[in-house]
Amino acid sequence: MERSRMNFKRSTTSMAIALMALSLISMTSIQQDAFAQTLGMSITATADKGSDIITVTGKTISHLTDVTFNITSPSGNNLVTVDQVSPDDNGEFTVEFKVGPTWTENGFYEIEAMQGIQKNSLYTLHVLVEVTNGLTEKTSATESNLETGIFVPNQTNVTRDSGIEIYADAVVGSTIIEITGQTDRVSQDITLTVTAPNANVVSVDQVSPMLDGGFTSVITTGGPLWKQDGIYTVTAQQFEDPKYTASTEVDIKDGVVIPEFGTIAAMILAVAIISIIAVSAKSRLSIIPRY
Repeated sequence: MERSRMNFKRSTTSMAIALMALSLISMTSIQQDAFAQTLGMSITATADKGSDIITVTGKTISHLTDVTFNITSPSGNNLVTVDQVSPDDNGEFTVEFKVGPTWTENGFYEIEAMQGIQKNSLYTLHVLVEVTNGLTEKTSATESNLETGIFVPNQTNVTRDSGIEIYADAVVGSTIIEITGQTDRVSQDITLTVTAPNANVVSVDQVSPMLDGGFTSVITTGGPLWKQDGIYTVTAQQFEDPKYTASTEVDIKDGVVIPEFGTIAAMILAVAIISIIAVSAKSRLSIIPRY
């Protein structure tokens, strides 16, 4: 009888421990699921080229808290629009912004979406939309930290990926350098700056891109500003964005372009040597004098 009671107690204790472990596992799983479902917001800004309407759509897990929007001018000095929207029961929201008289600057406007009070905000995300002369460029910009709690920029404005490129072309011994380039933004002028080896600026020019994004400029070397021999850097800048800053180098000596001894120069030298040998053999001329 006593042994039977001891076996029953052991069995009861083991069962209690098993139930406790199962409860802990279940509680941990529930907490993890609940935690995974309480993080994140996503926003996407879209606009057509030549439009004055910007549409922002988004989704948040915390659907009980309003989302506040602040739109700042490219210079960062002017707050052009403020709005607030309430997510639906699924956490989804949509808002439209119309480009108006306060949008006087050309460039990238920053749209800030913030859920909650400034100092205690749940999420704060940013996207950029380019506006020129009161009309939008084609835009599709997304930023999200949905379901991870970790900020991850998914897609930036796809039309900004190309950026700007420049090339320098000059004849050896010439004082003329032709600068050509390509940009995917035709609405903004391009500033060309030439910097000497000692970092002094020797030339500044401004060009407007053509409709296909191409641009050309001619730089004249020589004069007191070009007296230093060495590598001169030509920089093209269209926006503050690094994608819209590009540079190329030109070697200058005594105010004229110096050639690079590359493949073409080597081929020319080889052809010249072969020609001299052939002519010498034919005419029985000797390159080295005989005594």
